[in-house]
Amino acid sequence: MKARRLGSLYGPLATLTGVSAGHLIAALNSSWASPIVSLGNRIIDHVPSEVKTLVIKLFGTKDKLVLIASILVVVFVISIFVGRLYMTGKARMAYAVIALMSLAAGGAALLDARSDLLSLTPAFFSGAVSIYALRWLGQQSESHDNSDVVLSRRDLLKTIGIIGAVSIAATGAARLLAQKASVQVERIKIALPKPLKFLARPPLDPALSTPGLSTFYTSNEEFYRIDTSLVIPNISTDDWTLEIVGMVENPRTFTYAELSAREVFELDGTIACVSNEVGGDLVGNARWLGVRLDDLIREASPTSEADQIMGYSQDGFAAGFPLATLDGRDAMIALGMNDEVLPLAHGFPARIIVPGLYGYVSATKWLTRIELTRFDQKHGYWISRGWSERAPIKTQSRIDTPLNGGELPPGTLAIAGVAWAPIRGISKVEIRIDNQPWRTATLSPEFAKTTWRQWWIDWSPEEGTHLISVRATDGDGELQPEDYVPVEPNGAEGWHTIQVQVLK
Repeated sequence: MKARRLGSLYGPLATLTGVSAGHLIAALNSSWASPIVSLGNRIIDHVPSEVKTLVIKLFGTKDKLVLIASILVVVFVISIFVGRLYMTGKARMAYAVIALMSLAAGGAALLDARSDLLSLTPAFFSGAVSIYALRWLGQQSESHDNSDVVLSRRDLLKTIGIIGAVSIAATGAARLLAQKASVQVERIKIALPKPLKFLARPPLDPALSTPGLSTFYTSNEEFYRIDTSLVIPNISTDDWTLEIVGMVENPRTFTYAELSAREVFELDGTIACVSNEVGGDLVGNARWLGVRLDDLIREASPTSEADQIMGYSQDGFAAGFPLATLDGRDAMIALGMNDEVLPLAHGFPARIIVPGLYGYVSATKWLTRIELTRFDQKHGYWISRGWSERAPIKTQSRIDTPLNGGELPPGTLAIAGVAWAPIRGISKVEIRIDNQPWRTATLSPEFAKTTWRQWWIDWSPEEGTHLISVRATDGDGELQPEDYVPVEPNGAEGWHTIQVQVLK
């Protein structure tokens, strides 16, 4: 077999072993990150905002998976080059490339939240194992010169099997360690505190009789997740604390037990991502349970200079919103979501929920610190990347059914969807089919001004192509703007319009 060809196989195999080993070592310490994750974190930090917006638009909640896959593709291509260098007698150059990759991953790790010099361990261990695996692979074949290598098919398959087994074992061990150190078991054992007054249950959900219509509550599994964390943090409540510091006269620190022992309340609230395009699904409605943020901030006694509340995540993310939004709108530190302990993916142990504000300025997950500060002194993660400081959720409406581009049978069907404008509420939704006059849709009961409202109309279409548009009027009587506005810098605007084909 040609040496270069075999090197194209050996390089990725050696790198796979090294990456798996780095992943395993990272699982030994909760403050360490896998080299791939550290590299991904730095890409997230430094990629232009326009690129992030495009990626979210194209891939939605799968944006992190796409990023990790892209990094792995680049690493794979480099590893082919490394293997070819080694198998053609240029071992030192191959080692140098691996060392540079390790240095890059190590440098990225040093910039992770809560990092120190020991955070270099996974990257350097990964590099060392890659070099060792490459040398071991090279020893399995007998080279007559720089072009030909003697290796039987049986020996080749045996070698690949050994390396594959080692990599799978390392990855599996890392997963077991992560599960052992994870808080899933701990979370399951937590009993949510009970509010003094339970919210009433909504009436029968219209989605039960209208296929395709979003349910009133979005399940935790289907709720969108957009954040900057490549790996969901595992935070034990035994180690977790929440600090309230900054421009306050009375700094406070709470353990999870202390926070959950306080009076809690329920909130039905719709939250949305600022990256949600017109008609998009980066929005959801849930019943939240938590501690009133107003009370915590009041107890900390902000100074007169403070005008911003900044929440900090365990992974280093920061988001700030006006102190003035603590105006009775039921802002909270959420501990529960849809009648269960806050899921890991949605911020366990605690996150901030502020009705009426986009998540990028308010909904800090994996919350560990709240700082009272000023807008002219500190900026949240996205503000320094060109997004607006003030971010009220805009009035939006969406057609859930029928689907855009769908082919529909003849007969009566439902046009249905949701509209939201927290904290103003929705007073009217209208539908226009082709150039016909606007029709007023039926609205579900207004359960709270902080939630979306479902809407629907019956339609008996004629054969052919039809355009369907929706617009909403908020609780203040303001009509949703028609002209399209992109998501950056403070949220999209425009009427959601779809096209459908009605068959004979």
